[in-house]
Amino acid sequence: MKRALTPKKLWSAVLGGYLPMLLALLIIVLPLVWMVISSFKPVGEIVTVTPTIWPEDPTFDNYQQVAERVPLGQVFLNSIITTSVGSAIKVVLAITTAYALVFINVRFKNVIFLGILVALMVPPEVAMLPNYLTISGLGGRNTLWGIILPGLGTAFGTFLLRQQFKTVPIALVEAAELDGAGHWKRLWRVIVPVSAPTIATVGLVTIVNEWNNFLWPLIITDSVDKMTLPVGLNLLNSIEGQTGTYGILMAGAVLVIVPVLIIFAALQRYIVAGLTQGAVK
Repeated sequence: MKRALTPKKLWSAVLGGYLPMLLALLIIVLPLVWMVISSFKPVGEIVTVTPTIWPEDPTFDNYQQVAERVPLGQVFLNSIITTSVGSAIKVVLAITTAYALVFINVRFKNVIFLGILVALMVPPEVAMLPNYLTISGLGGRNTLWGIILPGLGTAFGTFLLRQQFKTVPIALVEAAELDGAGHWKRLWRVIVPVSAPTIATVGLVTIVNEWNNFLWPLIITDSVDKMTLPVGLNLLNSIEGQTGTYGILMAGAVLVIVPVLIIFAALQRYIVAGLTQGAVK
């Protein structure tokens, strides 16, 4: 028997659910949509008293101007290398560390986990000077490995995966152990498959942080051919106060944001699965 939809229930659903979601969608999406559209507009359509939503005379000149002012191909490649290598190592280290903290009898592992929590609370800027002196002493200035190395540890990923691994039924691990599987096989053939949504979430957060990382690459590099994309596009700051260059700045921002949105779209179903995961198949 269906329940009648009363006006009170309708208003409750609208005010308590749909309206907040609509407002959040407008606040988050509208600036991004406007940025993307404006990147294809000539300056006359951006700086005007009668703005239009869609460009009347679409142009790629803004992206061409970015490519002329910044070695776009090189900085884009640098970002891909540092993001892919750094994220892969971070996720693997987080998986193996979390497994050791949950399934291996390590002495003082609670103390180790407490240290990870402390590292999670300490802002990364505190370690900037020691990292700079260490990497410079090792000859890592203006190198891609110098950008990657200091951030390989991830306290957030280790913490999140440890909490997830603790929810895995111990019967699965014991069954694999009875079948003769060592720790390595137990990790990659049992724990990782059932924890894939959480691992995907850690991977997404790590990729976004690596791609958007600005301060450390800015400090450790001063050579244009070793800069990452956010740092390379910082070369556009000399034109920031000129109203005729708004389209160029919009195009530069699009180049930084769009790759992250594509990765998020690719991993979205795993994240949703992680939020709804309630049983072991």
